[in-house]
Amino acid sequence: MEENWCCQWTVIRSVLAILQWWAFNVTVIIMNKWIFQKLDFKFPLTVSCVHFVCSAVGAYVVIKVLKLKPLIEVDPEDRWRRIFPMSFVFCINIVLGNVSLRYIPVSFMQTIKSFTPATTVFLQWLVWRKYFDWRIWLSLVPIVGGILLTSVTELSFNVFGFCAALFGCLATSTKTILAESLLHGYKFDSINTVYYMAPFATMILAVPALLLEGAGVTMWFQSHQALGSSLFLIFGSGVMAFCLNFSIFYVIHSTTAVTFNVAGNLKVAVAVMVSWLIFKNPIPALNAVGCAITLLGCTFYGYVRHSLSQQPGTPRTPRTPRTPRNLMEMLPLVNDKLEKA
Repeated sequence: MEENWCCQWTVIRSVLAILQWWAFNVTVIIMNKWIFQKLDFKFPLTVSCVHFVCSAVGAYVVIKVLKLKPLIEVDPEDRWRRIFPMSFVFCINIVLGNVSLRYIPVSFMQTIKSFTPATTVFLQWLVWRKYFDWRIWLSLVPIVGGILLTSVTELSFNVFGFCAALFGCLATSTKTILAESLLHGYKFDSINTVYYMAPFATMILAVPALLLEGAGVTMWFQSHQALGSSLFLIFGSGVMAFCLNFSIFYVIHSTTAVTFNVAGNLKVAVAVMVSWLIFKNPIPALNAVGCAITLLGCTFYGYVRHSLSQQPGTPRTPRTPRTPRNLMEMLPLVNDKLEKA
């Protein structure tokens, strides 16, 4: 009886973890899109900088004040030699995600972000000459095909936003690949990742944001009407971005790798549906089919990775991310749980 109750509680905890992860992720995406589109605050660098500041403060409070997570000690030399390069790539990743969200619909941006497994495998094969089983390559076909179909049928296609999202995938892949070498020996969770990388990212982005967007932000302050509520929403998105990192830490420890992969792809579908209900951006039938094919391809990719990892004697392949959503994972500032190949 007690064992049955424990099993039921495990299932309930997993479901709750996934739901709160979905809620924070979709909230961050919708809030950012609302800031760019409805508040007319068209400054993605500044929004990213606000997110970094809020995340840095939040991580400090969780680790140093509330002591909800133990601090993973890092040598001072390693902070500049290892953490700083990672923070630079991490900063580019977040900024490109926000830039793409500024110019293209949520549905299109989320679909392009699902291209990350393909870019990761390709980069590791091209640059590092790493071996991948033929089934891994085959599982990427529906992802690439779905992205192509979505792109050619997108009514709100914007070249700049598309390129930002695509290069964001490359930045995410580069961050994941570099993490395996630069952070070797350090087992970071999402909160410690934020604790070390967010301050560096703020330092890296502060000057470009001031130079490129400072004048525009000043004019926005002078001309905008509901200043108080708008600032509350902008900083609120930063708080939600940090909460997203904390929620990812919770869901990683409450679910299996396969569940995490499937839930991550379903989360994209939820984000697309919610954004369509709020912003009413037109989604043609073929566009929706392309998005569905991409998500199914990502799920199939995760299944193939997991199946290969369970087979004894299978040639080892390097670890690659499932579909990182970070940002915000999407926006956010995290290391997704990686399967052991």
